[in-house]
Amino acid sequence: MTPPSHPQSALPDVAGDAAAAARPLDWVGMRGIALPLRLRGGEGEVQVPAAVDVFVDLRDADARGIHMSRLYLELQRSLAAQALAPARLRRVLQACVESQGALSTSARLVLRYDLMLERRALASEHAGWKRYPIELDAALVDGHLSLALAFSVEYSSTCPASAALSRQLNAERFAEDFAVAHPLSTQVVRDWLASERGLAATPHAQRSRAEVRATLQPTFDELPAAEWIDRVEAALGTPVQTAVKREDEQAFARLNAENLMFCEDAARRVAAALADDPRVLRYEARVSHHESLHPHDAVAQVSGRGRAA
Repeated sequence: MTPPSHPQSALPDVAGDAAAAARPLDWVGMRGIALPLRLRGGEGEVQVPAAVDVFVDLRDADARGIHMSRLYLELQRSLAAQALAPARLRRVLQACVESQGALSTSARLVLRYDLMLERRALASEHAGWKRYPIELDAALVDGHLSLALAFSVEYSSTCPASAALSRQLNAERFAEDFAVAHPLSTQVVRDWLASERGLAATPHAQRSRAEVRATLQPTFDELPAAEWIDRVEAALGTPVQTAVKREDEQAFARLNAENLMFCEDAARRVAAALADDPRVLRYEARVSHHESLHPHDAVAQVSGRGRAA
């Protein structure tokens, strides 16, 4: 015999119970949700994996908690449906607020993903891909959208002081080797410079990192991550390379000699690359030179207002 069926009772929802101590909360939500994101690229849209944080405020002081599953399902439905853009983020944030009924008035999203950009070699016909970590912080508070874009780039920094000291040693060796050689032909000097004797010292250089965070004017249609990365790398002059043949390595050595910089110089270059952008409200940058001379890093920080401020 078939057992008699019984109507399913309503599932308990203790999150709707009254809070033990009445107090509103600034942000409540989830961190590290796995989601795909759609990005606009040079050849159309691409999909990338991302980790997403989502939060809403809890304005109802008597409510015990928010509806987290509603936030999760809203992100699954809407965040990857279209390419990331300020207007799209506003709609997603507004949907997060509305999913909570009268509990919330504000929402925040933090998206972390890697932007892959193809980079041509400096001299050869080759190319390779570089990974740039991106963090996008978007908040909708009192109907006002705020956007902050953070990224980092790696570059080579050659110390100006070390370069000057190396040139002095090279000059002293030249004077020593040719103290009694008169006259000197161009070929003799060229051969000497190309020999091991022609390099008495080399300046120290190190891989370095520039970490940038810029608050955006959210009235533009596109997120300028790739453009800003290109601009910062061009300002620094010596971004780390991908595909490298001997001719590329030589070209990189030339760029390092043409772009000697202390960390203070690098920070000012980054600031100059962002200060005149009409999409920037405010920027902060920190450069770290991972010293090969010292067991510690040389660091400089800079901040300022952009043209949109």
